[in-house]
Amino acid sequence: MVPYAGWEMPVEYSGISNEHLAVRTRAGVFDVSHMGEIEIAGKGALEAVQRISSNDASTLKVGQAQYAGLLTHDGTFIDDLLVYRMGPSHFMLVVNAANTAKDVAWISEQVKVAGDAAVVDSSSRYALIAIQGPAAREVLQPLTGVELSDIRYYWFSYGEVASARVTISRTGYTGEDGYEIFVPPNMADRVWQALIESGRHADVIPCGLGARDTLRLEAAMRLYGNDIDESTTVLEAGLGWTIGWKKVDFIGRDRLLEQKERGLARTLVGFEMLERGIARQGYAVVSDGQHLGHVTSGTQTPFLKKAIGMAYVPMALSAPGSSIDIDVRGRATKAQVVPLPFYKRVE
Repeated sequence: MVPYAGWEMPVEYSGISNEHLAVRTRAGVFDVSHMGEIEIAGKGALEAVQRISSNDASTLKVGQAQYAGLLTHDGTFIDDLLVYRMGPSHFMLVVNAANTAKDVAWISEQVKVAGDAAVVDSSSRYALIAIQGPAAREVLQPLTGVELSDIRYYWFSYGEVASARVTISRTGYTGEDGYEIFVPPNMADRVWQALIESGRHADVIPCGLGARDTLRLEAAMRLYGNDIDESTTVLEAGLGWTIGWKKVDFIGRDRLLEQKERGLARTLVGFEMLERGIARQGYAVVSDGQHLGHVTSGTQTPFLKKAIGMAYVPMALSAPGSSIDIDVRGRATKAQVVPLPFYKRVE
């Protein structure tokens, strides 16, 4: 257990590698109740979300979610988030735990120009439990009357799980299919225990933050504070698909448009180590003794059995097949740029 953003969080239960492989081959259960929830409601709710989100929330149907950036005026990340359309004029944003207070303050200030929209930090109303992996549906289905096969990817529904009133979202942060269950905190233990019990036949196990990190890295999902922050733009991070260019305006749009027209100087790439060594966050990307960038995330992955990572590099070195060196404890260690994601599940 480790302290994180005011929470005591499990790094591992039975070992990071064991938990990682369980999610890739069966399923794992995660307690991610530390995530923050911010609700925006009122006549001006859509206008407010459109202003503060990089993506186009007007395309969302009620019951649908999308990934987006919460941006500075420079087009860099205050946070990344999921936007849920709970009703025509009611949205919920799921944000990173360490950023919740900062995000609430920023959003509250920025939506004042949007008219009638109330911003509420509703994090204390929700615990959040995720079940991820190929066996997720068969484990969860006996516990709910909601027909899970009817929930499309990045959609959600309401119902009960283990007699608790919940929101079931077909989302996750592992690269596998699965569900995230928003549950009242006083019912979270009931839902957790029910999932573990229902999953015994499939050897479903509890998983901690360590496996969550290695799983998301294999799937090339960005981590705030590592791969994206207030020094990196959406375009540099390779997340241009989260930009609603058709919107008339949103915070950061002008700077992103300038960058798009001017062209990028650097971008986030994936790489594999060609020589023995593991590239860790903060390690330098070098060439002929010159510092070219830094590793944002890196590990030895349990499933792919490779040392992989992501790093910001000059555009000249961004094409797959490009050779780069990583300074691993004072030794220039060869690596190669590869396409992202490193891992993609078979549908």
